[in-house]
Amino acid sequence: MSVSVHPTAIVSTEAELGENVSVGPYCIVDGKVRIGAGTVLNAFVRIRNFVEIGEGCRLEEHVTLGGEPQDFGFKGEETWVRIGSGVVFRENVTVHRATGEGNSTIVGDRAYLMEGSHVGHNARVGNDVVLANKVGLAGYVTVGDRAVLGGMAGVHQFVHIGRFCMIGGLSKIVKDVPPFTMADGRPARLFGLNKVGLRRNGFDAAARGHLLSLYKELYQSGLPFRKACALLAEKAAEDSFVEEISAFVAASKRGLTSWASSGRHSGAGERHPDD
Repeated sequence: MSVSVHPTAIVSTEAELGENVSVGPYCIVDGKVRIGAGTVLNAFVRIRNFVEIGEGCRLEEHVTLGGEPQDFGFKGEETWVRIGSGVVFRENVTVHRATGEGNSTIVGDRAYLMEGSHVGHNARVGNDVVLANKVGLAGYVTVGDRAVLGGMAGVHQFVHIGRFCMIGGLSKIVKDVPPFTMADGRPARLFGLNKVGLRRNGFDAAARGHLLSLYKELYQSGLPFRKACALLAEKAAEDSFVEEISAFVAASKRGLTSWASSGRHSGAGERHPDD
């Protein structure tokens, strides 16, 4: 089967379309675009210049990829949007190009971006990530593999979200969310491990219990947070989970999301990582 382009679509002759690509009604594809084999563009999809899409992706109605970044620092330089393979973009999703010559906004393999979600400039979305309806990622946000963000969650610029995290719907994420945890609220707080997500991804009870004990050492030891981080980091050489958590903490620029008190949104008794 060859490339299929609907008669109402406008596709530049310079665009590179792989085998079995399907371009639906009223789509517009610019010239500096590469689309991998088997990818399907349904009606009214807009692919602007400087976009690369992997194989086997599906783009539903009114998806727009490659819009210029909403960043006053952008001066028209060549930057890209790079999409992995097997990605699904539901209706009205937008992904913007990066700021800074040669930089890219990246969405990893098998990500699922639901209706109306947005990926801002220079963001990096990992493999198998789910962004539910209307999630907004600001510029330079990083989302680790297999994280799930609930509907209408908003993520502040430069925030990092670790692997296997679960972010509750309507949450306001202003600080980094460490891997394997569950965050919720405005502003968000941590409410333990992402137990359901970890179970679904093959983490057994022993692994989950170990991870919880590490976070108790970090957040509930009674030590100043920086001291607790230093003590935990000393175990990194012998424990891959410690290594990952310690590296995440060390790389944090915005500070870590706080652990919630036992009263679910009371705010009483919280320990703040900046202490």
